[in-house]
Amino acid sequence: MSHMKKHWVARLGVLGLVLSLLLGGFAAKPVNAASDDNTFKVGMEAGYAPFNWTQNTDANNAVKIQGSHEYANGYDVQIARKVAKALHKKVVVVKTSWDGLPPALTSGKIDAIIAGMSPTPDRRKTIDFTNPYYISNLTMVVRKDSKYAKAKSIADFKGAKVTAQLSTYHYQAINQIKGVVKEPAMNDFPAMRVALESGTIDGYVSEVPEGITAERANPNLMYIHFAKGQGFKTDASDTNLAIGLRKNDPNKAKINELLATISQKERARLMNEAVDNQPSTEKSGNWFMAIMKQYGPMLLRGTGMTLLLALVGTLVGFIIGLLVGIIRTTPKPKKLGQRGLRAVINWLLSLYIEVFRGTPMIVQAAVLYYGAAQAWHLNMDRTTAALLIVSINTGAYISEIIRGGIISVDEGQFEAASALGMTHLQTMMKVILPQAVRNSLPAVTNEFIVNIKDTSVLSVISVSELFFSGETIAGQSFQFFHTYLIVSGIYLIMTFTISRLFRLIEKHLDGPKDYNVMNNQMQVETPKIGTAKEGD
Repeated sequence: MSHMKKHWVARLGVLGLVLSLLLGGFAAKPVNAASDDNTFKVGMEAGYAPFNWTQNTDANNAVKIQGSHEYANGYDVQIARKVAKALHKKVVVVKTSWDGLPPALTSGKIDAIIAGMSPTPDRRKTIDFTNPYYISNLTMVVRKDSKYAKAKSIADFKGAKVTAQLSTYHYQAINQIKGVVKEPAMNDFPAMRVALESGTIDGYVSEVPEGITAERANPNLMYIHFAKGQGFKTDASDTNLAIGLRKNDPNKAKINELLATISQKERARLMNEAVDNQPSTEKSGNWFMAIMKQYGPMLLRGTGMTLLLALVGTLVGFIIGLLVGIIRTTPKPKKLGQRGLRAVINWLLSLYIEVFRGTPMIVQAAVLYYGAAQAWHLNMDRTTAALLIVSINTGAYISEIIRGGIISVDEGQFEAASALGMTHLQTMMKVILPQAVRNSLPAVTNEFIVNIKDTSVLSVISVSELFFSGETIAGQSFQFFHTYLIVSGIYLIMTFTISRLFRLIEKHLDGPKDYNVMNNQMQVETPKIGTAKEGD
């Protein structure tokens, strides 16, 4: 085995050891309740009307979303209010993407999932479920002008392009249709509605309440009323919607007692109210002004969060990268012990760079935010976790940028500084770094711009940045193209402004173009050599 191969095997071995210790911590340590402050934290997407959605006011008994100026409402929210009242606690909604709900629960970030989730066998392996709080039926949402609008049976969808939401039993139900073209699963219902309207798919599997919402909101869509016995075949674990809890949750029995007191008539009333109270999707007047009037504050807050994460993450990441770049370019010490210490430090820094450059930011965010809570009971604030992740991730990239900038400086400058008696630190601070930073500035600017766009993945840890806000608005307004056009415009304005500001900084560091070295040197008059006078 070559030296290079041994080097990488050693790195992977340490990485495997770290992961095994992390996983061991997950298995060994029980997770405490998320709420020690008399609150009942409930996780949901707050973007799946009529079960849950986001609104700007507390109208119709809406509940405040944690860490936000917005409110959540819908059937799920009203059930959560009843559960919290039975537990003598105050309900708090934690807005989280669908994929982030299970890890948020198992890590103790939330106390329950009330988000239209079915108690499937796979989910029961990791979390517990209460008795059903709603019994749903599957349907298919299609375009009114398509040939599938007259379908009476799932068999009528032979040859149709059909999809469903990722990580749901809806997607597995597609397998019941013979000859169907099963398209890749999508993350959420807004994405499926866009695909349906654009003709990318012929239909998507949904629940009847969501189908009613889609039909009311968009005159071009409709849901199928399957004939008796001609629809999807499901069992209770599929159609029952239940509250997700951590394993052995002491409140499970009490919640089941509360659910038993809610009659089917009361549940039907709550669903009808949710359908009636969901955000308006009327498309009258100027679409831009309509969206900004209804959702402008949400977009503004999302933009502010995106800028905060990108700015702080890039600045802190630059400092980290600068320090790592300096350390990794220090000359080899003469003493054996110091050389060994330097080799260990360089090896650890290389491992840090490879791990954070070699894994997606969304995975890093989930591991830090949920993993730290589950392994070490470290209940980190979501914004703090997001800032930390963006900073560390950026630092790994910028460290290599700075190292490249340092290496690009002519070796003769190091030798000249050494000949003048300057230490390595003095050489770096006074001679090398000013040039290295200037040479690296375009790449650092690029990292800043990348951070503005990459913060969109942080919705997995409940951070409501610009893209997550845009998804919520698109899902509620059904104006997908218009909403994402506004969001892309905001991103473009931010990135364009940042790139121009950094261009000005680059020009300032370059100094005036007409700078003349000779005009700024000390002028010394050469004495005239004349003939000596007689007698001198």
